[in-house]
Amino acid sequence: MPPWHARGRVAEVRSTLVLNASYEPLTTVSLQRAVVLVLQDKAVVEQAHPLRTMRGTGVTVPVPRVIRLQRYVRVPFRQQAPWSRRGVLVRDQHLCAYCGRRATTVDHLQPRSRGGGDTWLNTVAACAEDNQRKADRTPEQAGMTLLRSPFVPTPQATLMMALGLRVSDLRELADWLPSQVAAAPAPSAA
Repeated sequence: MPPWHARGRVAEVRSTLVLNASYEPLTTVSLQRAVVLVLQDKAVVEQAHPLRTMRGTGVTVPVPRVIRLQRYVRVPFRQQAPWSRRGVLVRDQHLCAYCGRRATTVDHLQPRSRGGGDTWLNTVAACAEDNQRKADRTPEQAGMTLLRSPFVPTPQATLMMALGLRVSDLRELADWLPSQVAAAPAPSAA
């Protein structure tokens, strides 16, 4: 099954980089959202996929790889990326922290019922079977070991992982990414 399918429905693939009006990377959005922003004149295409276009009734739009907002959006400075379920799945590359299979849920290492919170260091991606097997226990109590430890990603690393960038992509998008992201190695699959 292709990676963009999840439980019989098409999952949102966030493959378009969104730049602020000042050319700073902000986030990633789905191709559909990027096209809507361009058609509503809220963004312009800065870089498109070569030789690919989307056609609609009376309109042809290049498939955007990078778009830039027309109006500046003020973003507060952040030392770390905000926690989210989607962020945990992206950080762990949709791989179960217990068995390595495709992850669809987020597991709390210290269960919420025992005071564990929604934090980067307390959550890992997990497949439904392992999440149910662990239940309301810690991994040690359930006799389960982690294949890799959770970590707090930087905002730049989160952006790079959300785009699913590989080394070749980094070269292609180097002009649009912060220097520390463009110079960093791409995240490994393990």
